[in-house]
Amino acid sequence: MQEFGVQVGLAARSDATVFITGESGTGKEVVARAIHDGSDRATHPFTAVNCGAISDSLVHAQLFGHEKGSFTGALSQTTGYFESVCGGTLFLDEVTEMSDALQVQFLRVLESGTYQRVGGTELLQADVRIVCATNRDPFAAVERGELRQDFLHRLLVVPLRVPPLRERGDDVRLLAQRFLDELNLTHQTNKRFSAHMIDALTMYDWPGNVRELRNVVQRAFIMSDAVIESELPPRAPTSAPHDVNNGTLCFPVGTPLSQAQHDVILATLAYHDGDKQRTADTLGVSLKTLYNRLGAYGADAKTPSLPSG
Repeated sequence: MQEFGVQVGLAARSDATVFITGESGTGKEVVARAIHDGSDRATHPFTAVNCGAISDSLVHAQLFGHEKGSFTGALSQTTGYFESVCGGTLFLDEVTEMSDALQVQFLRVLESGTYQRVGGTELLQADVRIVCATNRDPFAAVERGELRQDFLHRLLVVPLRVPPLRERGDDVRLLAQRFLDELNLTHQTNKRFSAHMIDALTMYDWPGNVRELRNVVQRAFIMSDAVIESELPPRAPTSAPHDVNNGTLCFPVGTPLSQAQHDVILATLAYHDGDKQRTADTLGVSLKTLYNRLGAYGADAKTPSLPSG
């Protein structure tokens, strides 16, 4: 997570589009806000948009605003997201849920840097930084026809993968203590975790990630006296492969396809000692496709040297 923090800091210093991937509950919006707060745009607005909630019929007006009388019900001039967030950061949450019509509108503005209000003639400049996030595999979304490939390539400038909580070691204990400290401060109490509770927290798989951890700590705080002994939910199957043996990768039933693809790629890369060409050949994909996947995962994806001639 220290390495990830360095990546977030470097991303914040630029004005490039950032594409955040990670499981639900890992804190993708927290990362987006950290990028905004560490950027030159920190004094300007940060606005989060749920991409799946924007109506196709009103997409243009919601994004770019409209002039008075431009359509029935347009009683006054209204600003859209691009105008109201001018100078700041627009966070597109769950970008793979974006409709095709919305993708086309966004792509046009990102490429031209300009837009017009509905019913207007004035050409306005789009001074907005885009940070987007998804809990799905964006490349799988392209293959399913849910995400335009040209739109993905336009967004995938700085990829960041937020690790799930089960990969973050002592972070579970540290975060749990932070949440407990906040609750103690708010309620003027001095509750503490028992040794048994600490062990249970560190052994649990946390399929709901940081969001689930916060909820568990809050529930345990409410239901306990001075020493917190509350039981955790039944141990959930991890969505990461639990066994690698002699080149064989095993997954529990119910592993999400995007997670399975992620783990197969990285396990195959490790099996071939980082040799990307052998990895691509083994997986039956092009070297370019492999580099795109690694880039989206935030893994090592340096451009390979090309043979001379």
